[in-house]
Amino acid sequence: MLQTILLPMAIGFTIFISGMKLMELALHRLAGPYLNHILHRSTATPIHGLAIGTATTAFLQSSTAVTVIAIGLVNAGLLTFPRTLGIILGSNIGTCLTTELIGLSLNKLATPLLLVSLTGWLITVLLHELRLWPRMRSVRILETIRSSAVALGGFSLLLAGMAIMQAIGPAVQESSLFSWFLGKSAESLWWGLAAGAVLTAVVHSSAAVIGIIMGFASIGAMPLEIGVAVVLGANIGTCATALIASFSGSKSGQYVAWSHTILNAGGALLFMPFLGELAAASGWFAQSPASQIAHAQTIFNILSSLIALPFCYLPAFRKLPV
Repeated sequence: MLQTILLPMAIGFTIFISGMKLMELALHRLAGPYLNHILHRSTATPIHGLAIGTATTAFLQSSTAVTVIAIGLVNAGLLTFPRTLGIILGSNIGTCLTTELIGLSLNKLATPLLLVSLTGWLITVLLHELRLWPRMRSVRILETIRSSAVALGGFSLLLAGMAIMQAIGPAVQESSLFSWFLGKSAESLWWGLAAGAVLTAVVHSSAAVIGIIMGFASIGAMPLEIGVAVVLGANIGTCATALIASFSGSKSGQYVAWSHTILNAGGALLFMPFLGELAAASGWFAQSPASQIAHAQTIFNILSSLIALPFCYLPAFRKLPV
């Protein structure tokens, strides 16, 4: 079990998280100088906040990062809590881009993308060190290209780590613990929801958990409805990081974290009785079980955000002074 499951899982997860953080940091470096300004200036209404939250999360590839940034802005007094409501809704939609990309089964591109990113990074470093582009404007262009190359390298590592984790699927399928979990989940899909929430809260990455579930679904190791239940649970577990980040902040910052939690937990509880319908709807656009899991995540997040959007216009929220 150590060599066939635990060790490959640890290696794959480490590579996946390293790639995700590398990509997130590189993209944040590209957008960082403008991000706070955009969030502050473009969130006058919930619908504007939803659009900005979707775009920034899709770019940064992390709903947690956008939520934590929003908490920081609120704690600093640069943003009020009502203006973050749309951002939270949009961050849930934007985060689906990661799982949709994973669902395309691009694992074979990991090595070519890594080589391209390393080549781009090396060229920019050499040009900068040799001072072939001495002008300040050219230096900014080089930094943009370099950050883009690092982001691409992070994405390639993400794909490589996912490939390693998904490769242990047959070994996991034969384990007694996995068989026990499938048996319990077959009796009650709430076991899948709980497993997704706990695993995501522990590893702080819903994309990693959902990606693993995609691998299990692609080899037929996990029934689709159980996989969708785990996905809903992962959306609850991803709120843990924002809650932790808000503990030492202001009451307004805690409101942001709790609104994120209420949205995801409320949405999961709302959709649990309709898992069969959600799985069937995701199959309309899917070519494989993995992409069907990704589409279920996207449909769930879009519908949850759209259902919650009208409530953000209630006077009780809009008139809050915090």
